[in-house]
Amino acid sequence: MDQPDVRATATVRDALPLRLHHNAFVVKDHEVNRRFFEDLLGMPLVATWCEKNFIGEVKREVEFCHTFFALADGGALAFFQFADPEVAALAAPVFSSVGRFQHIALKIDAKGYDEIARRLTAAAIAHRQTDHGYCRSMYVTSPDGLIVEFTVDPADADRIAGLRRADAHAELARWLKGDRRVNNDIRPH
Repeated sequence: MDQPDVRATATVRDALPLRLHHNAFVVKDHEVNRRFFEDLLGMPLVATWCEKNFIGEVKREVEFCHTFFALADGGALAFFQFADPEVAALAAPVFSSVGRFQHIALKIDAKGYDEIARRLTAAAIAHRQTDHGYCRSMYVTSPDGLIVEFTVDPADADRIAGLRRADAHAELARWLKGDRRVNNDIRPH
C-alpha cells in the first residue's frame, strides 16, 4: 500500500512555530528548583499554576503545581511537582546513563554567559564548557538531573549556519548510509 506524502510543503514551512512556548520537566521540590533557576541562573519565576486534574494513566484526580521560568523571547522552562508520591515516581524524568545527550540548550549573549559562569563558580556548582566551533557551550545540571546548556554563537554564526543548511540533507543521507566521516572542521581539537 502506498504511503501518502506527508512532507511539509513550502507553505507549511513558511508557518513554522514562532518560538518555544515552554518545555516542561518534572521536579521533586519546587523550592529547590526555584532557587536553582531563579536565584542562581537568573531566570525569573513568572507563573505558578496550582491544579487538580483527572489523569487517565492513574485513573484518578491528581494535584500538581506547574511553574514557569522566563526566557527573554517570551518562552519558558516549566516544571511540574506532584502531591501524590506514586504519580511523582511515575512521572519522574528518565535520563540515560550517558545523560549529556538529553539536555535543553538556551542561547545567551557573551555577557550573560560569563555572568552565569561566575555565579556557578562562586556557588561551587559543577559545570563544564565546550567550544563546538559553531557555538561555545556551558553545561550545568539542575538538582533534578536536567542538563541545561547555555550557548554563545561566534561572530560568523550566520555563515556557519548557511554552510550546514546547504548540505543538511546530503550529510544526513551520507551518515545514514554508513559514511561516518566528521564534517565539523571548525571545532578546536
